[in-house]
Amino acid sequence: MDSSQGSTIAGFVDNASIQRNETSFDGVPVYVKELIAGGFAGALSKTTVAPLERVKILWQTRTPGFHSLGVYQSMNKLLKHEGFLGLYKGNGASVIRIVPYAALHFMTYERYKSWILNNYPALGTGPFIDLLAGSAAGGTSVLCTYPLDLARTKLAYQVADTRGGSIKDGMKGVQPAHNGIKGVLTSVYKEGGVRGLYRGAGPTLTGILPYAGLKFYMYEKLKTHVPEEHQRSIMMRLSCGALAGLFGQTLTYPLDVVKRQMQVGSLQNAAHEDARYKSTIDALRMIVRNQGWRQLFHGVSINYIRIVPSAAISFTTYDMMKSWLGIPPQQKSRSVSAA
Repeated sequence: MDSSQGSTIAGFVDNASIQRNETSFDGVPVYVKELIAGGFAGALSKTTVAPLERVKILWQTRTPGFHSLGVYQSMNKLLKHEGFLGLYKGNGASVIRIVPYAALHFMTYERYKSWILNNYPALGTGPFIDLLAGSAAGGTSVLCTYPLDLARTKLAYQVADTRGGSIKDGMKGVQPAHNGIKGVLTSVYKEGGVRGLYRGAGPTLTGILPYAGLKFYMYEKLKTHVPEEHQRSIMMRLSCGALAGLFGQTLTYPLDVVKRQMQVGSLQNAAHEDARYKSTIDALRMIVRNQGWRQLFHGVSINYIRIVPSAAISFTTYDMMKSWLGIPPQQKSRSVSAA
């Protein structure tokens, strides 16, 4: 699809959205529309790359039998042991998490951006505002949805052998399976209380603040270099979203590895003798000492494969949903957005 075709399609969707908005979304608060757009964008992008996300988690947590395999071999092994649905194991928890996470992420980003524009005009209206608003939005959404991310990781970490009906984790060979999201959260809460539900939140927040900020910054910055006639192009949005996600993820990936290992610390076997880390810095130090510095980037290749379509789909879907729902641009409608 070339740029002109993308522009034509985007224009068609935008025109159709105007008519739809007049009948279906009149009177709906802007922040509700932002929640809907963000949630839909997050669910679509996350489900699209779910198999790659599953393999990435298995690599990051050094799951026996997977950390030395390639992408194709890992997926093939999952298919052999768990069938096609095994590729999407943990995706239910992921989608349940990502819908409120992405909804809050995009909505609070718009709210923070509006607040900064209204209260700090000296900062201007450039991509730097997106960096600040994106960072704050990332932290807010993580704090509100982190337990669901923990559940997703624990579910994805377990590898079932459907022939024996058992669950293999890295600790004691064969273990009883967690009974879905509720079972994971109940088990974790009984073991460690509220603090247990937020195990690994430190490196998550440390990583999400620059990642979310840089992602929004790069997306908006790249769009400023696109000629006006191509601003509505779907391919332009996909390309800017992919590059933005790629840039942000590269800088913060080691913290994602730390988060995953902290999340599954109680499941890991004796070979990981220091599985329970005291802090983010302690985790980074111990991983480098016991597993080598390369472990901090283990899975980064598949993350590049995953983040390109994920970020591209997420940003593009959000932009298209904003247009379809009739959400006004911040710079042009500050009073409306701030309401």
